Amino acid sequence: MPEVDLVFPRAYVEFVNPADETEVMRCDLTWLTSSYTCIFGRGCPGIYADAPDVGCCTLGAHFADKDDEKRVAAYVEMLDEDLWQHKPRRPGGKVRKQDWIELDDEGERKTRTIEVDGQRACIFQNRPDFAPSKGGGGAGCALHALAYVLGKNPLETKPDVCWQLPIRRTFREVTRQDGTTYTEVSIGEYDRRGWGPGGHDLDWYCSGNTEAHVGVEPVYVANAAELTALMGEPAYAELVRHCEAHVRSRSALALHPADPR
Repeated sequence: MPEVDLVFPRAYVEFVNPADETEVMRCDLTWLTSSYTCIFGRGCPGIYADAPDVGCCTLGAHFADKDDEKRVAAYVEMLDEDLWQHKPRRPGGKVRKQDWIELDDEGERKTRTIEVDGQRACIFQNRPDFAPSKGGGGAGCALHALAYVLGKNPLETKPDVCWQLPIRRTFREVTRQDGTTYTEVSIGEYDRRGWGPGGHDLDWYCSGNTEAHVGVEPVYVANAAELTALMGEPAYAELVRHCEAHVRSRSALALHPADPR
């Protein structure tokens, strides 16, 4: 089935963050109650046709800030050859930051990309032929695999942008007519436009594609950990209440067009 149009009717809800009265949460109910699910390793053709095995990891991951990079660096030190296929070989096994961090054209820090068999991707992306001595292996993120070994959620070990996609959080300062202000925190779909001008050049993209709207649970349930990290527990609990009400009452116009009918 084809990818749906970017513009279609959506249902939103706004509510004050129970943990911070200076914030108003603006949440896309159409997206959050949709049946989207990540299909990496289950039919995902990748964002570029010439790199079908690496999903959306082709470009590497930009760090949100210094804390994001510092957190990830601590977990990189825990990776061994049985989790990380392309771990740089250095005396003593010590990996330096320049081994896995590079600057983009604008000087922003990101994970390095390397080319393997003609496919360029993040250095942490293991390829399908990965067969470590301790078993397991196959394609996938080394930091994601580490999370399961440590008994953690992958959002703890991976760069922020990796575990957030394709959920998008944005901030906007709003001034009311009476002169008072608040911070609008939007939680919605990270569609092609979120990638900037280059997003329209991607050969395939998941969030609006019917092939990826096959989840058993809606986004707000399946991605509870991610949404809680982005919103905080009190705001997430309020979101769940609104999502449940929306599911009970929503009309055909409020369904994500990529969802099965």
